[in-house]
Amino acid sequence: MPKLQIPEKLEPLLRPKKFKIIYGGRGSGKSMTVGSLILFRVMTEGIKVAAMREWQNSIEDSVHSLFVEEIERLGLTGFTIQYNRITHINGGEITYKGLARNPESVKSMHGYDLFWTEESSTLSKNSIDLLIPTLRKEGAELWMTFNPGSSSDPIAQEFLAPFEKELQKSDFYEDDLHLIIKCNYIDNPFFPKNLEMLRLKHKETKSDAEYDHIWNGEYNDQVDNSIIKTSWFDAAIDAHKIERLKALFKPKGVKVAAHDPSDTGNDSKGYALRHDSIIYEVAEKDTGEIDEGCDWAISKALRDSADWFVWDGDGMGTGLKRQISDSLSGKRTQFHMFRGSLSGSGQDKADDIYMKSDDDENNPKTYSETFKNNRAQYYMEMAERFYNTYRCVVKGEYVDPDDMISLNSEGIENIQGLRSEVCRIPLKENNTGLYQIQTKLEMKKAGIASPNMADAIMMVLWSPKLKPKWGKLNYQKVSVA
Repeated sequence: MPKLQIPEKLEPLLRPKKFKIIYGGRGSGKSMTVGSLILFRVMTEGIKVAAMREWQNSIEDSVHSLFVEEIERLGLTGFTIQYNRITHINGGEITYKGLARNPESVKSMHGYDLFWTEESSTLSKNSIDLLIPTLRKEGAELWMTFNPGSSSDPIAQEFLAPFEKELQKSDFYEDDLHLIIKCNYIDNPFFPKNLEMLRLKHKETKSDAEYDHIWNGEYNDQVDNSIIKTSWFDAAIDAHKIERLKALFKPKGVKVAAHDPSDTGNDSKGYALRHDSIIYEVAEKDTGEIDEGCDWAISKALRDSADWFVWDGDGMGTGLKRQISDSLSGKRTQFHMFRGSLSGSGQDKADDIYMKSDDDENNPKTYSETFKNNRAQYYMEMAERFYNTYRCVVKGEYVDPDDMISLNSEGIENIQGLRSEVCRIPLKENNTGLYQIQTKLEMKKAGIASPNMADAIMMVLWSPKLKPKWGKLNYQKVSVA
């Protein structure tokens, strides 16, 4: 029997578990190890294996060539390699399937002992939901390997997000059903020299976020032309709790709560609470109708003693005004309908000076001359706050805390999901020269999930206009001698 050497970190794969999730960066050896282990099981146990990808237009798109190379490298015997399958003399076999084109066919795959999905970060939620029930046979297992994409991807939400705290501590999680291992190049004792040269080159030429995604298996939560970098977001997590900054972050003024209502389809609802520069809470609700979501957000705002309740009045949110007015009647919490689509003279602070023109210091630009609409205006303020926090936390520069933002991790239910949303807000090119953000519909068409929590943070940056309340002037006539 040939001997197989595998990275020590992947040895737990030898014990049975219903779900085996192996993820990480380039050069970790995860795919080769999984392929070799599967071949040994086919050879010794005669198991029936389905190797899958979300998209597979031909056999060249599958892991067929990986299996063939491992059979030759390890000198395994008894295998018959056909064009679209591999069989063994003991009855074991490996077949291939693409999930996206005919997902319903997975339901008929009875009698399989092991399912392996490679590049699982591309799996749709529908494919995952169909795969899980196929594990009907006693002892059947689902193995999933991938380099992480976005933290909002279905695979991340299904198998990583629920165990995020444990995975962050040790890159490992196990319970009765799950075995989850994060494996990177540093865990691979067989890491090849040619990849080490490429890694070192990337260390010099790639941004920290790109390098960490490629080699350290971190999420890729940025998109082209996004306005907020992942490094800025990371710097803002609990910035107000950093010892040297605690004295700067002393919340004052009004508390503002914001709600992003569900729109259409499976759109979630978002909620955020801000006090000064600190975002104390961010939550989302993915069940219930639009009115139920509104009640959910209002109850949170009242619980948090918010001074103002803000909601998105564009789209379906415009019909919530009466419900909100009735719910807050007699309460100290005031309300404001945010209109992200307002532009020109109708947008907030339209005629206020935003910045001086680069080409002419005597030609200052107003908000309406800088931003396409309110949505762009508040999102760009949000980006500036994240960047200022990064400058302060990472670069050590002094920044007025009123111009920063800090995310209270204890009050954010899904901080990785929020990171994905915030760092995937792209600018939209136009011929007006004004800053503009892609709409939710445009983002959806580009494959970017709806930014409901991010929208709630964007709207929570709204502040009410303060009106002076002058009391009666008390004065006394004084005679001059």
